[in-house]
Amino acid sequence: MQSKHRFVLDEPEVPFELTILYEDNDIIVVDKPHFLATTPRGMWYRQTALVRLRERFGESQITPAHRLDRQTAGVVLFVRNPELRGAYQMLFQEHRVQKTYECLAPALPIVRPKTGTIGRLNPPALFPLKRRSHIVKDRGRLQAYEIPGEVNAETVIELGETDGNVVAQGYRRYMLHPKTGKTHQLRVHMNSLGLPIKGDDLYPEIIEPDYTDFSNPLRLVARSMSFIDPVSHRPMLFTSRLQ
Repeated sequence: MQSKHRFVLDEPEVPFELTILYEDNDIIVVDKPHFLATTPRGMWYRQTALVRLRERFGESQITPAHRLDRQTAGVVLFVRNPELRGAYQMLFQEHRVQKTYECLAPALPIVRPKTGTIGRLNPPALFPLKRRSHIVKDRGRLQAYEIPGEVNAETVIELGETDGNVVAQGYRRYMLHPKTGKTHQLRVHMNSLGLPIKGDDLYPEIIEPDYTDFSNPLRLVARSMSFIDPVSHRPMLFTSRLQ
């Protein structure tokens, strides 16, 4: 038992705040910073959004309705009323949540992916485009990958606002609209186009992480989330304030 808790005691402190965007009697919506895991896993326990929320509010029943990768920042919804947990989780499972992500990636021409399709949505312009493929994630393997087969992952990619400073560094902003929710889908789709997201330590190559270094985050933010609330039936929209 001693070795089981060693990693919890030794986990590095993530030096970024977890901001509350909205709360009511049923849900809490947060702006999760980079490097903070959504839920406990592996070496991460206290340095997770879930545990921080439970400790802040003193409510052990708080549960995430969905998850973001530890490296990805942005909007995450938690359910504080156990009786409504299923209703909010079903929003995500049934793809009734509209999500927009923002990333920084190279300002380069795209390359032709090895598998899957690219569809231009406003020809002859390249963007916006629809990227469709079959993504597989094996247990124990860090990277997800694409193989020929029936499409199970779809992302609409468009150009974001022009930022002179960013372009001068060889990058630009892209807005990503996932229509499905496969593991690492956005990172895999951008990498397959020859546009790996800045700061990505898995794509195209695995980079051994330094868990005490918080200077080079994955430049991927879950920028906004909208849905019809299953309880009040009101339209809800939440937007990340993270840069």
